[in-house]
Amino acid sequence: MENDKHYVYILECSDGTYYTGYTNHLEKRIAMHQAGKGAKYTRGRRPVELLFSENFSSKSEALKAEYNIKRLSRTQKEEYIRYRKLCGKRGDQGEN
Repeated sequence: MENDKHYVYILECSDGTYYTGYTNHLEKRIAMHQAGKGAKYTRGRRPVELLFSENFSSKSEALKAEYNIKRLSRTQKEEYIRYRKLCGKRGDQGEN
């Protein structure tokens, strides 16, 4: 059975850069990043901090959102996070 939770998340790395990713197990994925077993990009930029996450009902929806967020500039990502939080999206718990 496919997991019905699909998350897109934005991390802030120790060097101040942002990393955007997709997962269907948010807490487990963040722990992997913190342990240096996540994405190659975050391995040398630990610790990481979860800035934002959003839950989607399907994997395809989440992957489309991830793709679009990755194309944004840093400033646009910050605006996106602010906007989604104002719209009632929880920014650090993965709930919407």
